[in-house]
Amino acid sequence: MRDPRDYGKVAVLMGGWSSEREVSLMSGSQVLQSLQQAGVDAHPVDAGRDLAQVLSAGAYDRVFNILHGQGGEDGQVQGLLEVMGLPYTGSGVLASALAMDKLRAKDVISACAIATPPYVCVRSYDDCLAFAQEHGYPVVIKPVNEGSSIGVSIVRDSEALQTAWTEASKLGAVLAEKFIAGTEVTAAVLGDQALPLVSMSTDRAFYDYHAKYFDEGTRYLCPCGLPRAKEDEIRELALAVFSALGAAGWGRSDFMIDEAGTPYFIELNTIPGMTTHSLVPMAAKQEGIDFKTLCLRILDSAFEVN
Repeated sequence: MRDPRDYGKVAVLMGGWSSEREVSLMSGSQVLQSLQQAGVDAHPVDAGRDLAQVLSAGAYDRVFNILHGQGGEDGQVQGLLEVMGLPYTGSGVLASALAMDKLRAKDVISACAIATPPYVCVRSYDDCLAFAQEHGYPVVIKPVNEGSSIGVSIVRDSEALQTAWTEASKLGAVLAEKFIAGTEVTAAVLGDQALPLVSMSTDRAFYDYHAKYFDEGTRYLCPCGLPRAKEDEIRELALAVFSALGAAGWGRSDFMIDEAGTPYFIELNTIPGMTTHSLVPMAAKQEGIDFKTLCLRILDSAFEVN
């Protein structure tokens, strides 16, 4: 473990202007408290459009980036920090932008022969309908560049398809994806280590924004209950995804396992949640890594080349 003084003055970037602002503030508060308890000279920075001036005035040595969604997780802030010469946690510009773009991330993963559900970028309701007719219901309609399941719908009939398209298209480009029925698991990566899997279930229609952050009835299993060989397979897949997309530091890949036992990559989150309901801290705890140590190990990535 490093001496807390080695980190210097640390800005904990949180908030921002994306649709995930609320979650980022919750994550940032947890991280800030833990770093301060560990003796790190950490300070909260609610990221706004004046971020460059704020960081420059604060004379920070490095940045713990816990911004979620557009602006903070998609390469924009990473690019600013590169220009400013400020070391920061997590993935760099390219990996951040690539992972945030679900369409292009799936293109890369498919090219690496990692299974992912059939998908297509849809530009109209008619495109959605054609995809559903080809692949059958249910289908997943989701924004290409959002996180935390914002704007995501699982559509089970043509009647609901129009509404799903309309809501998702308000948030930009839209992806249609074949729904995989089965077990949902998530695989966190910390440095070069894949952590134990977490499986999630909810009484809601799916593991949506409310289920992720607010529903006390959401059920989590860690250990996830899969046979050890299957868990090891998915943990190796998570490392392969991380490598393929050029991610660094930490992240979390989501998979669906169908009834035949085949795992399908869904998406990679390069700055996952760090709230009381979040999955990376659960996986770390199972590995014997407490929250404070987890935060310090993530902060260590700000000493590495992103």
